[in-house]
Amino acid sequence: MTIAGEATPTAGTFGVINPATGEVFAQAPDCTKEQLDAAFDAAQKAQIDWKKDEEKRRQLLRDASAKMFASVSELAPLLMSEQGKPMDKAAEEVFGAGIWLQYYADLEVAPLQIQDDGNAIAHVHRRPMGVVAAITPWNFPLILASWKIAPALRAGNTMVLKPSPYTPLATLKMVEILNEVFPSGVLNAVSGGDELGKWMTAHPTPRKVSFTGSVNAGKHVAAAAATDLKRVTLELGGNDPAIILDDVDPAAVAEKIFWGAFANSGQICSAIKRVYVPEAMHDQVVEALAEQAGKVKMGEGTEEGVQLGPINNAPQFERVKELVKDALDGGATAVAGGAAADRPGYFFQPTIIAGATDGTRIVDEEQFGPALPVIPYRDLDDVIGRANATHFGLSGSVWSNDTERASAVADQLECGTAWVNAHLALAPHQPFGGFKWSGVGVENGPWGLDAFTDIQVRYNQKS
Repeated sequence: MTIAGEATPTAGTFGVINPATGEVFAQAPDCTKEQLDAAFDAAQKAQIDWKKDEEKRRQLLRDASAKMFASVSELAPLLMSEQGKPMDKAAEEVFGAGIWLQYYADLEVAPLQIQDDGNAIAHVHRRPMGVVAAITPWNFPLILASWKIAPALRAGNTMVLKPSPYTPLATLKMVEILNEVFPSGVLNAVSGGDELGKWMTAHPTPRKVSFTGSVNAGKHVAAAAATDLKRVTLELGGNDPAIILDDVDPAAVAEKIFWGAFANSGQICSAIKRVYVPEAMHDQVVEALAEQAGKVKMGEGTEEGVQLGPINNAPQFERVKELVKDALDGGATAVAGGAAADRPGYFFQPTIIAGATDGTRIVDEEQFGPALPVIPYRDLDDVIGRANATHFGLSGSVWSNDTERASAVADQLECGTAWVNAHLALAPHQPFGGFKWSGVGVENGPWGLDAFTDIQVRYNQKS
C-alpha cells in the first residue's frame, strides 16, 4: 500500500486470482483499521498545502499523466493478470488513465461572476471539500480510478483510494508510480475486502465518498455516508437498451451492436444489456449477431489475437451462468454460445439469446457478462415504454438510417446518456451519470470537477 508517500506493508494478505486460470497468482496487502487511520491522517495533513496552489496541482497532474504513458509496459501485464482482459485492452486502459489526468490538468475553470452593480461585486468560487474516500470496481480498475483521482486532486482535495479486492495490484502499483510525482499524503492507496470499504465510508475524516460498483453496495455507501452528511457520487449499474428501428440493415449494424454489448466480455456498466428489434427483422438481427459471436477469439490475454477474456471473478461467473440457464429453462434459445467454455478459468462463451421476453431475468436484470438477449417488438411507443420500465437508467442507444427520427426516440429514453448509431462512446469531456438506481451525481467533464467542490460566494461590498 502507499500511505503518506511511503510503501506500507501489512501483517496480513489475501490472495488475488488470475481469472484466466481460476488460481491465486499473487498476494495483496490487507489493510488494518490503524493503517486506514494513518492514511486518512496523512491525506488530511497534506491537504492543507495541496489546496493552496492550483497551477502547481495542474502541472503535477500533467507530470502524473506522463508517468502513466511511460508505465504502460509495466502496468498492463499486471492489469491483464488480475482482471482478465487481453493485453492490448489492458494497455489501452493504462493509456486512458493518463488521458483523464491530462484532461483535468488542462481544463480551464474560472469563478463565475453573478453581480457587478453599484452595490457590490459577487463571484461564485469552487472550493475543495477536503479529503475524499474513493472506492473503485474490478472491471476497469485504473481508468475508473483516474475518473476520481484527476478531478478530486485538481480541485484541491486529497484522497485515500481503495481498489476492488479482485483487482488491487495494478491500482496499488499505479499509486506507487504516481507518488513519484505527488507530494506525500496527497494520494494514498489501501487494499482489503468489503469490511475495509465499510470502515472508509464510516470514517470521520473524508468529506466525500466517490464509489463505483453495484446498486446494493451503493445503497450501503449512501446510508453510511448519510450519518455524517458526507457528500457522495455513486456510479452504479445499468440495464442499457439498444433499440433498432425498422429502416436498419442488420448486417450493417451487427458488429457495432455486438461490441457495444461484448466489449470487456460484457463487463461494462453502460454496455448494451438487451436489444429490442422490430418483429419482422428479429431473425436477421439474431443471425447477424450470432455470426459476430462465432468470429470472436476468446482466451487468455497473452494469446495471439485474443479479443475477449474471461469473466473477472467466480461470483460473477456463476451469476452469468445462472441467468443464461434461467432463460434457457424458460424456453429461450442460445443461438450462439450458451454455456461456460470447456477450459480452466472463468470463461463463458459469447452468447446470443433469442426467445427471451420482458419478465425474464436476463432481460430485467443486469447480467454484466458476455450474454445478450434479443427481444422483438411491434409498436415503437410500446418498446420505448418497455425500455424505460426498469429501476436502471444509465445509458441506451437508438439505431436508424434516419438520425432525426432516432434522436426523437433517444429523447424519450430515461437514462444519463442516449447514443444514436453508437454505444460506449465515452470521453473525458462528457458528463457521465445515471437516472434512478443507476447513480447519484455525475463524473467527467467540468461537471465531474464541480462534484468534488463546495460552492463559496465571494461578495465584495462597494464603498
